[in-house]
Amino acid sequence: MDKNELKHWVGFSLIDGIGASRGNRIANFFDTMENAWNASESDLARAGIEEKVIEEILKMRKKIDLDKEMQKIEKEGISLLTIKDKKYPKLLKEIYNPPFLLYIRGELKNEDEYAIAVVGARKSSDYGRQVTRDISIALAQNKITVISGLASGIDGMAHSAVLSTSEGRTIAVLGSGIDDDSIYPAENKKLAHQIIAGRGAVISEYPIGTPPLKQNFPSRNRIVSGLSLGVLVAEATATSGSLITAQCALEQDREVFAIPGFIYNKNSSGPNALIKKGAKLVENVEDILEELNLKSVAQEIEAQEVIPENENEGKIIKELELESKHVDELVLLTGISISDLNALLVTMEMKGSIKNIGGGNYILAKR
Repeated sequence: MDKNELKHWVGFSLIDGIGASRGNRIANFFDTMENAWNASESDLARAGIEEKVIEEILKMRKKIDLDKEMQKIEKEGISLLTIKDKKYPKLLKEIYNPPFLLYIRGELKNEDEYAIAVVGARKSSDYGRQVTRDISIALAQNKITVISGLASGIDGMAHSAVLSTSEGRTIAVLGSGIDDDSIYPAENKKLAHQIIAGRGAVISEYPIGTPPLKQNFPSRNRIVSGLSLGVLVAEATATSGSLITAQCALEQDREVFAIPGFIYNKNSSGPNALIKKGAKLVENVEDILEELNLKSVAQEIEAQEVIPENENEGKIIKELELESKHVDELVLLTGISISDLNALLVTMEMKGSIKNIGGGNYILAKR
């Protein structure tokens, strides 16, 4: 998506009253968000937007400097992913009211479709932190991405445990902006930077400068569970936000797992209650892998990978990662001469890396 169109998605995310529901309604009604941004009051009403929200849109679009907002985003090293983008996470797109726009630092990858959320109490016990560490490391070693909320306690331990492995990936979902000044909690800013530096992503549906408002976190929790095949509650009180994440998982038809705990510890009341209601009791990572049939994930990811043998093959693979491309388009995108490109395409097709689907169009053979 071009920058001009993207800035209008950003514009709507900055307007009070435009959350996931209205944002998706607007995106589905109008051909482009630029057209939506410039739409008349009557057209916005036809899109299903309420009068008070329309008034806010008309007022704010005169005040918001879209180009300036994009400059801020670029300065923070933030990328944007709209729900119309082919790289938008498939699991997240399935949920009720998925974010219409994601702010991302770091990188989301196809392999992150194999993900488990690990959540729990901020004031965690030694037992809770140890169990979280052990299981998060084991998930990472089995090529399962660990999702959590960057909070103190269990969340932070889950992220840190993955980072202690050599190749594990983790995604932190925030209830605030993801710019340095907004990352919450501030004590985990260093942890966020470690995740961003090649080991996953820090993401949010909230724009730059959004503070960690209390009402943001229940909405954040639906994204944590929405990105995951299942949610593991390690430790939580009976009123913990982690149980909201577990409830979101149930509503999204995802699995709920729980670590049994010492009955005299209040942080065990949440997981123990979930187990009573039918959550899968987890003693080790095998309980999760077996329940979700994830034992062969490492082999599946390896089978999907196409490894380039040289720089030019790498350029071709990168351009074919999301969709098929015509040979003329590949010439422009890769900068490889037509003669060299044709020779490479023939070689790569013989190796089974790519496939000619007719009309000079190519696609990755393993995806």
